[in-house]
Amino acid sequence: MEATEEKLLELYEKLHAAYGPQGWWPAETPFEVMVGAVLTQATAWRNVERAIERLKAAGALSPEGMVRLSEEELEQLIRPAGFFRQKARRLRALLRLIERHGGVEGLLALSTERLRAELLSVPGIGPETADSILLYAAGRPVFVVDTYTRRILHRLGLLRDEKASYEEMQELFERALPRDPELFGEYHALLVRLAKEHCRAKPRCAGCPLAPPCARSTESA
Repeated sequence: MEATEEKLLELYEKLHAAYGPQGWWPAETPFEVMVGAVLTQATAWRNVERAIERLKAAGALSPEGMVRLSEEELEQLIRPAGFFRQKARRLRALLRLIERHGGVEGLLALSTERLRAELLSVPGIGPETADSILLYAAGRPVFVVDTYTRRILHRLGLLRDEKASYEEMQELFERALPRDPELFGEYHALLVRLAKEHCRAKPRCAGCPLAPPCARSTESA
């Protein structure tokens, strides 16, 4: 796997010039980021937004508000995000972790290594969710990768092995780029935007801001 800092920065600059700042993660508090990171698993963000709004309306978008909910009440409020029973259990486990550390601020004050380990200890929270919390809630320079990242890098020839591990892809960015949380967050959001608009499973290359075209462009012509 080879990619130079120059190539990755060039990719970022092209996407930023085409799409502008993404303002991601859209949340008012670190806890809202944490909840959103759990709810967005296996669903579209618009469904997460609906669930977040329902939690806000119920006064439950805080650890204190959410912990007062019964299991059934929490499930019904987050129902629009899908897999609501599983996600309710994950949110309750996250609440217990927050409580053990004296609140959100206490949890997010942990070292990056320990915070990541603590988050990964929560059932249902994997590397992508944990790193989203680290980056967007705690402001740590941890690059978030996902299936979109894998698809785009492979099609651009920056990822030779399409089956590369999460950690290998993450290291690709963290080794090559300045360790800047704002850059990491904006870059991740731009890759998501590209994947949704053009670099889909079946690519829509017309109008893609990347040039020269990638290897898949001729297949979608």
